[in-house]
Amino acid sequence: MQTIEKTTGSKNSRIGVLLIHGLCGSPSEIRFVANGLTRNGYTVLCPQLAGHGGTEADLLSTTWQDWYESAEKGLEELSATCETVIVGGLSTGAVLSLMLAQRHPDKVHAVALYSPTLWLSGRQIPWYLPLFRMVNSKWVANLFRFPVPLHVGIKDKRIRDFICNAMAAEGSKVAQVSTPGGAVLERRRLAKKVMQGLRKISQPVLILHAREDDYAGLDNAAYLQRELAGPVDLVVLEDSYHMVTVDRQRHLVLERTADFVSRIAGSIADSIRAKPAAQLRVVGGLSTVAA
Repeated sequence: MQTIEKTTGSKNSRIGVLLIHGLCGSPSEIRFVANGLTRNGYTVLCPQLAGHGGTEADLLSTTWQDWYESAEKGLEELSATCETVIVGGLSTGAVLSLMLAQRHPDKVHAVALYSPTLWLSGRQIPWYLPLFRMVNSKWVANLFRFPVPLHVGIKDKRIRDFICNAMAAEGSKVAQVSTPGGAVLERRRLAKKVMQGLRKISQPVLILHAREDDYAGLDNAAYLQRELAGPVDLVVLEDSYHMVTVDRQRHLVLERTADFVSRIAGSIADSIRAKPAAQLRVVGGLSTVAA
């Protein structure tokens, strides 16, 4: 598993944040948030998902289970050194974050979702999407292509041009003009699996989703707010497209994420301090801790 270098702050290093990039993306999509959280003293890890960062053939050779395994390894690594772990992700990375929360409720204390994509419903989705929804064969799915949205999910033209030029200068293989249908089918299978267990997720959840998301409509966030079992804080962004972690309101995304992480960490610390007092009982004049 390739990663951005694991970054560890000083004052809150026992609090970890796992950030997961999106489909056909890379950890650079969430670097702004990762760097900001590191400056706040948190330990941040950004795994690169299996099949990503290489060729299209590399991507198509993987399944959603492979992507999940990459995310899970990141969680294991972070949990080994951190007492509190918050998991977050962008787009498909948000769906993987939800699966980690389902399967590891003992290790995932809270979840931050950026433009969660359970289904495609943005205004720039191809006209043939209803036909594609009937496809269940990966071979047939690969006959379809899903063009990257016209503005690559970024509303701010200056930021959009900067990122596209940087990718071109680096010869980035990540800068694809379209996503193969096989990968979109795997994302759909992942989402279906996660949606079956949303009621199992009781951890606090923060959702940041753009009203003008051009890839995954706001209906994704509204559905999660209704279906998740735990408390959900939904922040609707009014000046961004799909890539909220790099677009115009990225500073607000970082601010709300940092506040969320701080609140979760503080709540857990308070509960730990209160637990001994709650368990204390007196037996024969001696103070003991109740089992």
